[in-house]
Amino acid sequence: MPQIRPFAGIHFSKSVGADFSNLIAPPFDVLDEKKKAALQARHPNNIVTIDLPYLPPKAVGPDEVYAKANTTLQAWISAKILERSGRPALYPYAQSFDHNGRKYHRRGFFTTVKISPFGAGQVVPHEKTYREAIEDRLKLMRATNVQMSPIFGMYSDSRHEIVQLLFKNLGRPEFSGTQDGVQNDLWSVTDTDIERQVIDFLGRKPVYIADGHHRYTTALTYLQELEQKNGKPLAPNHPANFCMFVLVGMQDDGMLILPTHRLIGNVPTFDIATFTAAVGDNFEVTDAGIGPTGVGEYTDVTLPMRPAHTFGLYDGRTKKLYQLACKNQDVLTKLEPDHSDAWRRLDVAILQRYLLDEVIGPKFGGGKEITKGYTAHAADIVPQTDGDKYQIALLLKSTPLGSLEQLAAHNEVMPQKSTYFYPKLATGMLINPVG
Repeated sequence: MPQIRPFAGIHFSKSVGADFSNLIAPPFDVLDEKKKAALQARHPNNIVTIDLPYLPPKAVGPDEVYAKANTTLQAWISAKILERSGRPALYPYAQSFDHNGRKYHRRGFFTTVKISPFGAGQVVPHEKTYREAIEDRLKLMRATNVQMSPIFGMYSDSRHEIVQLLFKNLGRPEFSGTQDGVQNDLWSVTDTDIERQVIDFLGRKPVYIADGHHRYTTALTYLQELEQKNGKPLAPNHPANFCMFVLVGMQDDGMLILPTHRLIGNVPTFDIATFTAAVGDNFEVTDAGIGPTGVGEYTDVTLPMRPAHTFGLYDGRTKKLYQLACKNQDVLTKLEPDHSDAWRRLDVAILQRYLLDEVIGPKFGGGKEITKGYTAHAADIVPQTDGDKYQIALLLKSTPLGSLEQLAAHNEVMPQKSTYFYPKLATGMLINPVG
């Protein structure tokens, strides 16, 4: 089971102020050149300067850009812009936000978790990872010897014991920051009795990765490289053996999963009549009678109330919305006989493996690979699915949290972009030294 331990994090100095709003940033992979420039315009010491030294995100830059990021990091530490906590701690972390007219509060904590390969029974993934996606993060970690962003992890705690332990005696947050409408509050706990209870509790629990699979793989690769250079495993307490997480109870009231809708391009010959005939044995396709202005409400309000395995399809050229109701829940049985029933009945699996791979791609792709975009925000669907870049959008419901545990029992992972845990964790609240 996972081993967690407190750590002495690096954070912006209190001399900079307790309000981190102009210093923190969204995760690097949701940024572009314009957004990066806007963050840097808000404050010259915004963390994005170090965390995203090369654009576009996930692209691998030359060595010098990562060396420059480290030079900036060390300069900020020398100038006391950044400082390290005086002693190891667990860091309670709360995010407050609105979604669809409702107020949410998500409570977790920063800690470090012992690194182990996926499948070793400690840290459990739920999505596939791809080697090329970690190269940029690995070069940044090699240059700086720090982990810039936490991995979002979950554990089961039906009685909310950990949150009650960590948050019961807290006063005002030590640091706060608002990012994209989300309030981020941070404290530190150094009570050894509380630390022991948290460590003992998590020692009996697997940790599921909600977001950050590639960052975890980066930390694992970094550790393996150090061990190879060392010629043997590192000392047990070496910081590279551990990886920074924000851990949140799966039953937390603020645990919100949004669906990741698919935007599909390179299907210039798509027409609903041909599609309806192609899927007729497995899906009933009906005109929802909804135009562009109603797509958002259908996606956020109506679709979640529909029976299992119901999808929406928005045609960007005709400006019509269609509903796809699954008539055959075993549609993937013959296509994916090696997967479990739990995997084969995931909406994202049915969408990807049947609707895209077996129908839309072959029938409307013209022999070319279809292009895919992703959005968790219903308001983006119609503007992006304009019939030009993307011709259609496939809308789906959220993946239930319980599916992660079910798949873990079968050592299976979901298709990529199966979940969108909202909101993202802020980058820049804490940095984890690993060198």
